[in-house]
Amino acid sequence: MNAIDYIKNLINIPEKSITATIKLLSEDCTIPFIARYRKDATGNLDETQIEHILKLNKQFEDIVKRKEAVLKSIEEQNSLTPELKQKIEQSFDLQEIEDLYLPFKKRKKTKADAAKEKGLEPLAKIIMSQKADDVQFLASKYLNENVSSQEEALQGARDIMAEWINENMYVRKNLRRLFQRKAIITSRVVKAKKDEEAAQKFSQYFEWEESLNRTPSHRLLAMLRAEAEGFVRTNIGIDKDEALEFIENAIIKSDNECSEQISLAIKDSYKRLLEPAISNETLQEAKEKADKKAIEIFSENLSQLLLAPPLGEKRILAIDPGYKSGCKVVCLDEKGDLLHNETIYPHAPQNESGMAMKKIRSMVNAYNIQAISIGNGTASRETEFFIKKIGFEKPIQVFVVSEAGASVYSASKIARDEFPSFDVTVRGAVSIGRRLSDPLAELVKIDAKSIGVGQYQHDVDQTLLKNELDSTVMKCVNSVGINLNTASKSLLSYVSGIGEKMAENIVNYRAENGAFEDRKQLKKVPRLGEKAFQQAAAFIRIANSKNPLDNSAVHPEAYSLVEKMAKDLGLKTEDLISNKEKIAEIKPEKYVSDQIGILGIKDILKELEKPGLDPRKAAKVFEFDPTVKKISDLKIGMILPGIVNNITAFGCFVDLGIKERGLVHISQLKDGFVSDVNEVVKLHQHVQVKVTEVDEARKRIQLSMIL
Repeated sequence: MNAIDYIKNLINIPEKSITATIKLLSEDCTIPFIARYRKDATGNLDETQIEHILKLNKQFEDIVKRKEAVLKSIEEQNSLTPELKQKIEQSFDLQEIEDLYLPFKKRKKTKADAAKEKGLEPLAKIIMSQKADDVQFLASKYLNENVSSQEEALQGARDIMAEWINENMYVRKNLRRLFQRKAIITSRVVKAKKDEEAAQKFSQYFEWEESLNRTPSHRLLAMLRAEAEGFVRTNIGIDKDEALEFIENAIIKSDNECSEQISLAIKDSYKRLLEPAISNETLQEAKEKADKKAIEIFSENLSQLLLAPPLGEKRILAIDPGYKSGCKVVCLDEKGDLLHNETIYPHAPQNESGMAMKKIRSMVNAYNIQAISIGNGTASRETEFFIKKIGFEKPIQVFVVSEAGASVYSASKIARDEFPSFDVTVRGAVSIGRRLSDPLAELVKIDAKSIGVGQYQHDVDQTLLKNELDSTVMKCVNSVGINLNTASKSLLSYVSGIGEKMAENIVNYRAENGAFEDRKQLKKVPRLGEKAFQQAAAFIRIANSKNPLDNSAVHPEAYSLVEKMAKDLGLKTEDLISNKEKIAEIKPEKYVSDQIGILGIKDILKELEKPGLDPRKAAKVFEFDPTVKKISDLKIGMILPGIVNNITAFGCFVDLGIKERGLVHISQLKDGFVSDVNEVVKLHQHVQVKVTEVDEARKRIQLSMIL
């Protein structure tokens, strides 16, 4: 079996598409590039499908490597028979390969090893054959200086048989199925820690039991976190009698004294070897599924957050609100560069609201401010009310933005490099302002795990999480495209084909040579070769380039084709762009070639209609209920406006404009069954919710979208 056959057996994608995709990936093409510019080759596969093929190809390669290592190890032990070699070579199931390898794995000395050293393996073989009647007499033949009694001989034989039973592939395979279908997960409180305050958030799991295959991902991760923190102990198990009955039926084929010894060996094997190993495998498998589900939710949330509506290039006054330490205020120009910063004290204990109003009004006028961005942390609501009281000379839009991760950014090397002479408070306020003008450009500077839009992100496989989130950021960046002359190193590093080192080279080249004048100039950047240019060129934009196509998603490899289209219509290229009437006259079939197929040409025509169009919607001002300023203002039955600010497997959290977020459980999203929260709501969606429960002591709010 080759990689193509392996992948074809696991996903419903034509072989031609799989082959083309693997070929492109092997040529160092990126997923965004393949999905956007090689549709005709792949049969119009999207990024998700291409990524799936990439993962399965890697999985196949890992299996092949593992088989090679296993075969080499067994061969070095002079134990590789033609039959065993064939079984390993033909298997593409990692679990099966590990089962075949189990008897040959290097391990600590076992009870069975000790019994074999005493010369008891022949006795075990005879008993296992189930043909002897008098096992006591049989055992007496194996007494020696290391074996003093018949019982000791039989015990040694049972130790050897227990190991054989543990290594029996049929037993292990079917026992796994039993666990997968019938395993129960239980969690019990550690009595010594039951009354600790930190344990109370896990009180649901102090006495918990349910079927493992029906346990939602968030609940399993919660139990495992409670166990990791020492508050509960979990266990995975099935009905012991059912398991033993299955193994006995599989192994015992007689009704004599041998069967009694084998039965004892089965009980020992199950308790000491099989049950711990298979239960651990089952839990690990369930944990991997839970990890994937949690990461999938995190990835979807991150994508929605990164693609949140931008305000665009506006002059922004940003405020990081606070009480005692004051509100840090910064003024930014259209490019997000810092023009001015200072601190105001409109709230208690200073209460210098009059002075603060004068300063804000003065800054708005002096720096021609067009919008105000307020962080949604401590004193956010009070700061919003304060700002809205100010009588400005012109209309000023006021936005409340999420400041999640701003403190992480402000203390990062990226922030220090950007603002070496300013402290963390100024950097944090700048981040709050910039994420209003362009959330994507600002949030890529922050470790995705610190943005706070997932569940149990610190409990899942960290390598898998990082890979998925990096992939998500890359998809978002390339779907929007970036301005080559203003993009930060962080943003550039996620452009198809660029990477961190190349991004640094681009920024350095830009600093030394000034703004890029066209896409071709990218090739002058040190170490940026033809392949990197091919992958990156169409995802960057140059606003005032001599060639207007440089500010579009048309790939440079298609420039000559667009020029031919324009010439055929008697137009210049710049006169064809955005000319819907003339573009509609173009017959795509006429321009099909070996280089660009019909799908590619249709994409080009679509792009020519609206070149460089940002797929994101424009930012909108949102108004919270002015009567609700703290949790005590909430009353059951209230219907309030809110913003969805996190999505989990069990529901979504809604910002009501106060410190505490409210939870809309999945069952309260709409009438009827909901299998996926993302089917109903999206991050940053404006929603109407009804307050159904308020627990001030625990600072918990229950909401419903069924009004």
